[in-house]
Amino acid sequence: MTAETITAAAAGTWTLGELTVNRVGFGAMRLTGSAAFHHGTPSDRARSIAVLRRAVELGVDHIDTAAFYFSSLRSANELINSALAPYADGLVIATKVGPLRDRAGEWGTPARPDQLRSHVEENLRQLGRDHLDLVYLRRMGQDSVAEHFGALAELRDTGLIRNLGISDVEPRHLEEARAIAPVVSVQNRYGLAASSPDGDTVLRVCGENGIAFVPFFAIAGSGGALGPEGGVEAEVTAVAEAHDATPAQVRLAWTLARGPHVLAIPGTGNPDHLAENIAAGALRLTESELARLDALHARGAGRV
Repeated sequence: MTAETITAAAAGTWTLGELTVNRVGFGAMRLTGSAAFHHGTPSDRARSIAVLRRAVELGVDHIDTAAFYFSSLRSANELINSALAPYADGLVIATKVGPLRDRAGEWGTPARPDQLRSHVEENLRQLGRDHLDLVYLRRMGQDSVAEHFGALAELRDTGLIRNLGISDVEPRHLEEARAIAPVVSVQNRYGLAASSPDGDTVLRVCGENGIAFVPFFAIAGSGGALGPEGGVEAEVTAVAEAHDATPAQVRLAWTLARGPHVLAIPGTGNPDHLAENIAAGALRLTESELARLDALHARGAGRV
């Protein structure tokens, strides 16, 4: 079986609230063209649209995006709308609110709680939808998420949002949010040998409570938006060669093996990389390989 014939269903499914999705999804950040999603050369529009359509053909039913994913000529939300609307039944689109960017791409002061409705409405407008399946509050350094998450909970009560999540949080923030409204998903930076200091704790707490854990930069690790760095790559490559796989596929397979509640949202504007990322859901690492990679992770945990 080649990568082009493996679908997102190979990794199994998880439930986000009442919505069941395949555990391998798609992150839209890189669709805008540059490594850091707001600098550099804009993407080829036709290729980005083709990648989105091919992702759905390969079984992707969970797409992660945000209105602040844009470059000088490209908007991830607009590309998704152009490529996929009218949306298929069962396609879950998750977005994030909280960060503020101006039209020049510069980051501003994080949104106040009373500004979050306009963020939600902007995502609705760009995506061409009357509700959002899942909205994450992206914490921007606040000590407490209560006011911001409470504002989103109110929007959920109006029907504009179906499910709520939080992003870039510590365990205490998850507890705080859950006291206000159900949390179906947590999106934190997490990857092999490179995760937030509380990454493994948050992953564990999510599993114990039936909450999805959705890592970002699972492939890039400590390189973040700029791509993978060195360090552990030689050992990852050795595992990849044993499976005739790529290091990126091994990183994704290891991430998915961290628990049945762990989802993957690798992003790319390259159709070949798209197929490889989805095929990683079918890669099964051996117990000894997982132990080897777990040891690498333990040595690098907390490094981002």
